[in-house]
Amino acid sequence: MTNRLAQSQSLYLRKHALNPIDWWPWCNEALEKAKTENKPIFLSIGYSSCHWCTVMEGEAFSDPAIAEYMNANFLPIKVDREERPDLDSIYMQALQMISDQGGWPLNIFLSADDLVPFYGGTYFPLEPSYGRPEFLQVLQALRRYYDTEKQDLISRKQAILDALQQSAILATTQQLDNNLLRQGLETNTSVITARDYGTSFPMIPYAELALRGTRFNFESRYQPQQACTQRGLDLALGGIYDHVGGGFHRYTVDSSWTVPHFEKMLYDNGQIVEYLANLWSAGSCTPAFERAIAFTFQWLKREMTAPEGYFYAAQDADNFITPDDVEPEEGAFYVWSYNQLQQLLTSEELSQLQEQFTVTPDGNFEGHNVLQRRSPGQLSNSVETAEVFGENSSSQNTSMLLKLFEARYGAKLEALATFPPARNNQEAKNNNWPGRIPPVTDTKMIVAWNSLMISGLARAYAVFKQDAYLSLATRAANFILDNQWLDGRFHRLNYEGQAAVLAQSEDYALFIKALLDLEQASQVTSEQQDCLWLEKVIAVQAEFDDFLWSIELGGYYNTSGEPGQELIVRERSYADTATPAANGIAIANLVRLSLLTEDLSYLDRAELGLKAFSSVMSSSPQACPSLFTALDWYRNCTLIRTTASQVDDIIKQYLPSAVVAVAHDLPQETVGLVCQGLSCLSPALTSAELWEQVQQSQIRGA
Repeated sequence: MTNRLAQSQSLYLRKHALNPIDWWPWCNEALEKAKTENKPIFLSIGYSSCHWCTVMEGEAFSDPAIAEYMNANFLPIKVDREERPDLDSIYMQALQMISDQGGWPLNIFLSADDLVPFYGGTYFPLEPSYGRPEFLQVLQALRRYYDTEKQDLISRKQAILDALQQSAILATTQQLDNNLLRQGLETNTSVITARDYGTSFPMIPYAELALRGTRFNFESRYQPQQACTQRGLDLALGGIYDHVGGGFHRYTVDSSWTVPHFEKMLYDNGQIVEYLANLWSAGSCTPAFERAIAFTFQWLKREMTAPEGYFYAAQDADNFITPDDVEPEEGAFYVWSYNQLQQLLTSEELSQLQEQFTVTPDGNFEGHNVLQRRSPGQLSNSVETAEVFGENSSSQNTSMLLKLFEARYGAKLEALATFPPARNNQEAKNNNWPGRIPPVTDTKMIVAWNSLMISGLARAYAVFKQDAYLSLATRAANFILDNQWLDGRFHRLNYEGQAAVLAQSEDYALFIKALLDLEQASQVTSEQQDCLWLEKVIAVQAEFDDFLWSIELGGYYNTSGEPGQELIVRERSYADTATPAANGIAIANLVRLSLLTEDLSYLDRAELGLKAFSSVMSSSPQACPSLFTALDWYRNCTLIRTTASQVDDIIKQYLPSAVVAVAHDLPQETVGLVCQGLSCLSPALTSAELWEQVQQSQIRGA
């Protein structure tokens, strides 16, 4: 028998539809019921590809005794954090205050009358383990506390609420100077140079800021250029990258970038593609970077693109090995036992593979091998295939990576234009897959994540001039423009053609950035398309300003705060996580818009936004690299007006605080005009002079 989550559009919520727990989605009816029955709310937040969310669903949430007690004593609510990042952000912050820990599943207990939390945790085991008590004991103790310790409950909630509200109010300063920018660059570069014994995350907002800092040639003990290149090598060579199928996993469980947590998230892949393209354009022309981008594009097109043109959200870490399995295995789709490799490859081929990848009889992950490259150069022809880069190479169809690809997918690379997603466990088990059973794919469309991928593809096109990159990005952007407005309002999600959930600040900010990136990349293709992108940017920005800009405080709220949408605190996101913070992206967008439109009201708003967050930038620079990226734009913003013949060469260069526009009104004999914020230099008469002016302009603010 299913519960009410069976009717949900969210894959994550539907995964809990067979639980004996009487789950509710987050809705006014559920909140009112909890208040009427005086039941504390058990709020559980996760996402479809979360490994420990899946574990808890199969253990504690499937246990009859826990369900019986939960249903009688609590009002259980399930939330997909990818649908409601606003709820996730507030209650994750509360969890960190309560327990000094965070992560998913996020399980937190709220008072029904005011939705203020009083206790929380992450994974609760069915039986006592990992130093944690069994979940039923936790539930029983919390219900007793809720009923008998009223005064302590009130005091505890008030302290948490005060802390949450205080965190949303930031002091402002007027300091937006060189010293602040230098502090941000230095501090955040240190983040990507740190090596410890824990997990390794891409942390692209930090790496992108550090890469920006390399052009200033600051003296730094962190060696920014080396740190940025090393981060690219860790990503492109490590086990975090799927060397057989393409695409990046979410993180590695070790400091050597060897063994990944195997889910693939769209947001990581979009950011990494953009970062590697920027590294290349900044002079780190490592073959492994080009290969990683090219093969990630192949994976995206093959497995993550809907027929309508948008990109799917994520692929699970786990998959079934056989249709008879009760539970899926982590990473089984991606790893190779030594015996499997011996069966697939000749002894000579296996030896050659071992020369270029870490492969041993014992493996590096539970007796299996996660492939990790030994060096960043070009792979040998016996290992690689030119088809990775969109070229035909039928004579190399016996290369080792192609053999592994065929063993995994059950088809040759050149014959597999699309690979249909397994949308749930039943499809994964019941489809007659020609190769391995794939992980489940969450096929919802998320505007913010699609936007990150669009930006990555647009930048990769500008650098490598692969038309297919721009074509795929354009289709996704047009899908959003054509389908995500209902009743005049922008919406965050799309479930198989149906828009859902009002857009939040990250959706607006990242989509505006994506359109600006397409506008820049399209300079060399179609001037008319260029203007259309800019028109769309202006319209979306106007809506963003109308509904989410804080007139009193500056910066953008996460949500609109309309009637029925109120939360216990109204946040303005400024801290970067696995994705860049909305306000950092939004403020940088405003600077870019001011350059492209010559409308200084955008620049005024950017300044107000930076001042709104200036105190946290000064006191906690490590929290907000994207705000320092915005500050770099603000201090070094450059407009390059040039001829159509010059645009191609300029756009592919690494000019992190410049925009380019084709100009038809330049003086005769002039190749370009460089404008630094509110003033312009003398017209450049040669390409060399133009380039010298551009480089000087990019470092004037430091």
